[in-house]
Amino acid sequence: MTELLNFCLCHGDSGSSSLWQLRGSIFSFLASLIIFSFPATDIKTETTITTTGGGETVAMESPSEKRLEIITKTTTNNGIKCKERERAQQRGRRGMLLGIGFWMQGFRCYPWMAVIFFLKDGLHVDPSTLQILQNSANLPMVAKPFYGLLSDSFYISGQHRIPYIACGAFLQAVSWFSIASLPPSSISFFTITINLLLGNLGASIVEVANDAVVAECAKQPAGNSASSSSSDLPSFAWVAGSIGGVMGNLLGGISIERFSSQTMFLFFGILLTLQFFFTISVNEKSLNLPKSKSNHGIRKQFLDLLLVLRKPEIYQPISWFAASYAIIPALTGTMFYYQTQHLNIESSVLGMSKVFGQVAMLTWGIVYNRRLKSIPPRKLISIIQAILAILMVSDSLFVSGFYHRIGIPDSLYVIFVSGVLEVLYYFKTLPFSVLMAKLCPPGCEGSLMAFVMSSIALAFIISGYIGVALASYVEITETDFSGLRKALLIQAACTVVPLFWSSFIPESPKVEIGKKEE
Repeated sequence: MTELLNFCLCHGDSGSSSLWQLRGSIFSFLASLIIFSFPATDIKTETTITTTGGGETVAMESPSEKRLEIITKTTTNNGIKCKERERAQQRGRRGMLLGIGFWMQGFRCYPWMAVIFFLKDGLHVDPSTLQILQNSANLPMVAKPFYGLLSDSFYISGQHRIPYIACGAFLQAVSWFSIASLPPSSISFFTITINLLLGNLGASIVEVANDAVVAECAKQPAGNSASSSSSDLPSFAWVAGSIGGVMGNLLGGISIERFSSQTMFLFFGILLTLQFFFTISVNEKSLNLPKSKSNHGIRKQFLDLLLVLRKPEIYQPISWFAASYAIIPALTGTMFYYQTQHLNIESSVLGMSKVFGQVAMLTWGIVYNRRLKSIPPRKLISIIQAILAILMVSDSLFVSGFYHRIGIPDSLYVIFVSGVLEVLYYFKTLPFSVLMAKLCPPGCEGSLMAFVMSSIALAFIISGYIGVALASYVEITETDFSGLRKALLIQAACTVVPLFWSSFIPESPKVEIGKKEE
């Protein structure tokens, strides 16, 4: 460094002022670096030579060489700290985006509570019609693989997740603003159905993009600083959605008695608008998402998806999981009418029941992340399925009046047991989503996770239609619930059936880290 300073001072062209300015700048920079980095007493240029006891002469490292080594180490450490700070900022932006996205997914129960009461009290639909509408409105969810293929294949301004999240939020906002702008007297069954379909179309697009981000981050190779936080993203998403569900049901139970349905629809539309503007303000590059190895068109992505779905370790757990929902007749509309019409349960109690259920979901997400991740998915999912059947038998006892006779109020049972039973259906979704994120090959995270979610959506629709058929078979109406106990026992028996082929769920999945098969 001393030689460099001498060169700058002694080997110049005195006739060139600009060159002297450049040299002066270099000298000032290096001098400042030395002065501010080290004490003045350390600035020496000699090389210290010492003699050992055996007479050998050893050249000690000069202070200038020590300074150079310290400068190198300091620069390296500062670079590492900057990279760590940048990664922390990227994780923060990613967490904010996913947190808001999944929170909004959970908060969707807020306007849907208003929809259910509006259909019952405003349009006076019967239980079967209510359940058919609830399930038919989920038809856009079945097309999730198509949205996943689009997200994987088509980039918009160099981004393939953020634009789809923004588009989905926009479609939802249009849907709910449209319903809110119509007078209650002019809303027909057809009108509300079309708007609910549009809203669920937007919601499904958002869910596909969010699930793809989670799956992509979960596949980051182990060993880097982001790996541990990325592996916790499924649980983080679950907790964010549960918090949204808690707040949505709590506010919904309060708002349904104080505000009109249109006001609730308007409020949710405003929240969606805020989500839209926040999303478009985020640049996808700032999230540091893993680079996709597949940049093929939609046809190639579709063929890749079909190739992946041929693998037994992929199609077997998906088929089991979808069948475990589809085979169970859903009686949600019937139970809603039984609780409100027959038992005269107030809407605030129903709201508290849903809040308790969402709190249970939130607790489940935390407990799973801390305690249950190491349990094989087959064992954990099978236990949840068995508990689900037990609580359905408990529901049949509730309908027969058993708990009322032993002194347990109906409202208390509805809040705690019914609240847990309603969300227990979704408990097995968390370990299953973690399982599929590990099994999913790189490059088709969006399309495969979308296929999984669409399979579940289709299974719920089939379950709802079978439930309507079962309610008709046992002759349940909005005033006659004598056949409800029999229907609940049939429902419990159907829940046990999938346990006989639970071997379709792998015990310990192997993480896919290579390329897809060509």
